[in-house]
Amino acid sequence: MSARANKKPIATAAFVGTGPGDPGLMTVRATDLLATAEVVVADPGARDLVTRSCPTGVELVDPTSDDDGKPLTAAGRARLVTRAAKAGQHVVRLLPGDGTLFSPLAEEIVAVRRAGVPVEVVPGVAEATAVPLHAGVPLTTSGTGAVHVLDAGGRHEAAAVAGTHGTLVVLGSPDDVVACVGALVDAGHDGSAGVSVTVGGSTTSQRTAVATLRDVKAAVDDVAAAGDERLVVVTGPGVALREKASWFETKPLFGWRVLVPRTQAQSGPTVEQLAAYGAVSDVVPTISVEPPRSPHQMEKAVKGLVTGAYEWIGFTSVNAVRAVREKFAEFGLDARAFSGLKVAAVGGVTTQALREWGIEPDLVPSGESSAQGLLAEWPPYDDVLDPINGVFLPRADIATDTLVAGLAELGWAVDDVTAYRTVRAAPPAAPVREAIKNGSFDAVVFTSSSTVRNLVGIAGKPNPSTVVACIGPATAQTATEHGLRVDVLADDASSSALVEALARYGTALREEAVAAGEHPMRPSEKRTAARRRSR
Repeated sequence: MSARANKKPIATAAFVGTGPGDPGLMTVRATDLLATAEVVVADPGARDLVTRSCPTGVELVDPTSDDDGKPLTAAGRARLVTRAAKAGQHVVRLLPGDGTLFSPLAEEIVAVRRAGVPVEVVPGVAEATAVPLHAGVPLTTSGTGAVHVLDAGGRHEAAAVAGTHGTLVVLGSPDDVVACVGALVDAGHDGSAGVSVTVGGSTTSQRTAVATLRDVKAAVDDVAAAGDERLVVVTGPGVALREKASWFETKPLFGWRVLVPRTQAQSGPTVEQLAAYGAVSDVVPTISVEPPRSPHQMEKAVKGLVTGAYEWIGFTSVNAVRAVREKFAEFGLDARAFSGLKVAAVGGVTTQALREWGIEPDLVPSGESSAQGLLAEWPPYDDVLDPINGVFLPRADIATDTLVAGLAELGWAVDDVTAYRTVRAAPPAAPVREAIKNGSFDAVVFTSSSTVRNLVGIAGKPNPSTVVACIGPATAQTATEHGLRVDVLADDASSSALVEALARYGTALREEAVAAGEHPMRPSEKRTAARRRSR
């Protein structure tokens, strides 16, 4: 074999636009490339995106400066990409927005290709169009067809478009934006024209202020306090439509920070549903799920299941499904072992976990999703119709006896098996505990009495300003017993219904504020405002 054949092949360098800010707006191709990246060349501000989208161990290279702290040129940034690609690594160069508008894309591509590295370019969603739309400011209306996009840093170009019809979009830092808009007005653009100023576009930290071009500094000062230095400014007919067209910042829980005291494995659907309503979630595990102290009881029950010792198996939690599935894998079994067995599930989330395993439950309560609801619909044992009276009930070590006692009254012989143990989790990090205490969370969603007890035990009681939402009466009673004011109660005992109820509560708060002529505020903002007034 020749020395040439031993050389590691050069990998393709991909230049990828990240979009306006929301990772969900990245293209499918962009996420595919990041999922296989070995080296990512991106500004430090993209670190969260890399953590979310890239495999563990990916190398993040900062292209902003060299080892001596001097800013890198386009050629210097291209060398970072080239070096990694020639080492045979999959390289992704991230660029903000669509990757082409006011960016060094062209120079870097030319330099990388000149070095003999194949290039792929994946455009992203442009912030110049996406952010105004998220702010409820369409760039074109039936009466406009021209859109001009300006880099605020090139304020000398403002005179060329001053006085033109259509829409102007200005991108840049607060100081540059104020100077550029000032240059527009000085060059003859109508200073009384409406202007929208948006920061944090397409993310839950988005804020928009509306003013006139002449008073743009006040709007910039208002939103720039959000801490993001990148502004998107629009002036044109679409600004007048913001009040009616705003859809993103008016979501029921927009910008709310919600505490979800559940394990990461259980909280996924809740977090996604909260995000759909505009909230950002902090998941704080309050319990740790561990195997039983002895595997003997579970092993015996699983063997009994395979040999036909049971008529039914009842799942009262996702953790029970997971525990049985893990034991099946240990024994080399799969879902076919449930053939001839009737399966009961306590509710929607548990049912979904079974369906993901390929099992369709025979019994799911149509009413309350709880052990009591399951018992209410469980058929009694019939010694003529039921060949076997055994029920396998894999549960937690702290489960109540309600279901077991009720099934026994119905004539069933229940094997109440400890499938897993629940122990109180370690306290969350100090910043999270402080946020719980000082009211930085807008809401907390409790899905069981144990989540109330354990959260208070490991982190203390939520601040009185925090909205408390409970999944059912029993959970609400526990919250009350722990000194909490319950604001929201779900219609049904499900996580989905709990989030829906919280969203309705958020909508009511917004409508009350608007009706009173006030700017809608999140619960945490009200607490901060009240504290300022008290000083």
